[in-house]
Amino acid sequence: MDFTLLFFAAIAAGLLLLVVAFNTIVIVGGTQIAVLERRLFGKHMPQGRVVAMADEVGVQARLLGPGLHVLTPFIYRVTKSNMITIGETEVGLVESIDGKPVDPGHIFAREVPQHNLFQDGEAFLRNGGQKGPQVQILPPGLYRVNPYLFRVEKVQAVNVDNNKVGVVVAMDGEPISPGRLLGKKVDGHDNFQNGQAFLAAGGQKGPQIDVLLPGTYRVNTKLFQITIQDATVVPTKKVGLVTAKDGEPLPATEYVARATPGHRDFQDAAAFLSNNGQRGPQLDFLRPGTYYVNPYMFTMALDDVLMVQRGEVGVIVSNIGKDPVIAAADPKVTSTPDQLKDGMERYVVEAGFRGIQREVLGPGTYYLNKLAFTPYIIPTTNITIDWASEVNTAQTPRVFNPLSIVSKDGFEMTVEVKVILRVQPEQAPHMVARIGTIENLIEHVVHPLIDSSFRNQASSSEAMKFMQDRHDEQSKAEDHVMNELTKYHVECVSVLICQIKLPERLMETMTNKVVANQQMSMYDAQQETEGRRREMEKTKAQADLQPSLVKAEIDVQIAAQQKQQAIILAEGKGQSIKLEQEGIAAGVEAVGKAEGEKIRATGQATAEAYAKQAQALGQQPLSIIEIMKQVSEGKIKITPDIVVSGDGNGGSNNVLSAFIASMMAGGVKMTPASPPDRKP
Repeated sequence: MDFTLLFFAAIAAGLLLLVVAFNTIVIVGGTQIAVLERRLFGKHMPQGRVVAMADEVGVQARLLGPGLHVLTPFIYRVTKSNMITIGETEVGLVESIDGKPVDPGHIFAREVPQHNLFQDGEAFLRNGGQKGPQVQILPPGLYRVNPYLFRVEKVQAVNVDNNKVGVVVAMDGEPISPGRLLGKKVDGHDNFQNGQAFLAAGGQKGPQIDVLLPGTYRVNTKLFQITIQDATVVPTKKVGLVTAKDGEPLPATEYVARATPGHRDFQDAAAFLSNNGQRGPQLDFLRPGTYYVNPYMFTMALDDVLMVQRGEVGVIVSNIGKDPVIAAADPKVTSTPDQLKDGMERYVVEAGFRGIQREVLGPGTYYLNKLAFTPYIIPTTNITIDWASEVNTAQTPRVFNPLSIVSKDGFEMTVEVKVILRVQPEQAPHMVARIGTIENLIEHVVHPLIDSSFRNQASSSEAMKFMQDRHDEQSKAEDHVMNELTKYHVECVSVLICQIKLPERLMETMTNKVVANQQMSMYDAQQETEGRRREMEKTKAQADLQPSLVKAEIDVQIAAQQKQQAIILAEGKGQSIKLEQEGIAAGVEAVGKAEGEKIRATGQATAEAYAKQAQALGQQPLSIIEIMKQVSEGKIKITPDIVVSGDGNGGSNNVLSAFIASMMAGGVKMTPASPPDRKP
């Protein structure tokens, strides 16, 4: 019995010792946090306090460090947890659960010294640490922070990639100065990684003028809200036109803010403001490249570079500079004012004055702020304008409908016209001062001028005459247009009438007349051709007969000589013949007389014979016999060349009988027979 009691007593004593040892000895590991709570024998915490100091009852602000600790039993209790680990890309944001109130007007507690990054809670409270979000942060590492006094939130560090920019908004600080949009620049905050330095230097609440460039930053993201935005990129052949949201007010007489030095292509907004940069469109601009510009301070719009091609000049109208009235009054400036219809005066001035610049830009690429300088591209080559129904618009983009005009005699005509203009480079600024652009020149000057010119000319001419005098009408129009365009400093190269279309009925009349004239001309030409052909044939025949003519002339000469010779010979021979013939004549005369006597005697004898035959036979039978004799001798032809016989018996006898009977009756006329043909 006594042994059993002793045994249980020993066990109870052992258990008691274990309990006492458990509450007395505390071993804290190297990566552990040991939070100490005092339960008895201490002061009460002041009202409003959450964490106790060493002599106060409650959860202690202090921690037990690593190692073996012997505590008074039943007075303290220890709660262990792991140390807080902040990674390489993380930041620890701390909020204090206890401490003094934050200063009025502030959100974040000010930084206090000697608390060893919140690992010494008593020092934090003793040095006036304030309750609430802390400005100071925990960088990467291991920390023994009392979780009953501080809450630690791990967040990623701010990473700004290439071609990005970090825009910062401070959640605490002094109020922004009146009239300003952004907080002023303060030094020493190490790209907003030192919040306490920012606040201590008078950093202002709200959007900040400084930005974060590409990189990694350990920023208290509860104190500074970071927005990652694209950096400002200006591509090639572009210009970045900048507008400032903050700065000095822009004078009412100015359209573009003056140039400001030192802002490093608007990447140093603080320098821009400190050098009295003006709010509004800026004269300075950004060339192609990447820029880390604060978008809360500046906005950027892209514009094309100015490209002046061959055959063009760039006329620049400056919106900045001295007043052009001063330029006109300045004897050193040779400017000429041009009065426009709208009452405004524009001047062609030298550089430095507001207005149309006398010096033009030749072919090339120009980075130009078109808010400050307005360019006008003026072609210096020939400009062709057509009033036609069918034109290749790719070659002639300026086309109007054909002109519709009415002639003096009331006929409506359609005229197609081509006008060629040219602007000399030195005259381009004056042309811009006078009318503005080439489009204005064409629409408001050339087109009305051509239309009215041809209407006026047509109203004083008949339709047919207008067409016939086309060259004169063209010359008159060209002279008129040329004189008018000189007022606008534009050269008229030529005015060409391409086509005149008359009414159909008038064209038919004209066509018929032309055809008739052409036919008459054709007939005259044919007649002339025939005459020339005859002359040619005559000439050719004469040429062909030329040898004969020469021979004939020679023969004539020979014949004349032969004639003379023959005459002489004939005269001689005639004399001889005369003498000879006289002798012959005498002989013939004698013979003739003898022959005559013979014939007379013969005829007398024949007559007597016929007389006697007639007495014997009768006169008619004797005539028939004589005729038959003549027929038999072939001296008289009584048979026809063609004989058609009625029957085959006695045809010839019947003919002869009929002939004789007819002859007896006196119905046959006898003709002597033709002499027989003789062959040569």
